[in-house]
Amino acid sequence: EVQLVESGGGLVQAGGSLRLSCAASGFTFDDYAIAWFRQAPGKEREGVSCISSRLGSTHYLDSVKGRFTISSDNAKNTVYLQMNILKPEDTAVYYCAASRALYYCSGYVVYEPNYWGQGTQVTVSS
Repeated sequence: EVQLVESGGGLVQAGGSLRLSCAASGFTFDDYAIAWFRQAPGKEREGVSCISSRLGSTHYLDSVKGRFTISSDNAKNTVYLQMNILKPEDTAVYYCAASRALYYCSGYVVYEPNYWGQGTQVTVSS
């Protein structure tokens, strides 16, 4: 059974940090790119970041560049999203997604992934 399980969300004050984890199982982790998305109430889902271990590439939404860092621990089948200098506008449900497409990260904001996680809530208070 394929699973993507997010964790690490919570309530934090503006300027604080959180680290989200996306633990994968049920598929060959090394063959997949992993992306993070978020969806705030009343807003469309947006792509936040993507990592491809095969290509050695990372991608970020402009508004999180310099504040968020995506990384992968292939030995643990886990991708992390380190979020620093959090802002109230970062408040959303954060989802991870996996795609087997080699160039998925180049267009992850529009390409449909193979698998989705259930999401974890991040709330940033002002």
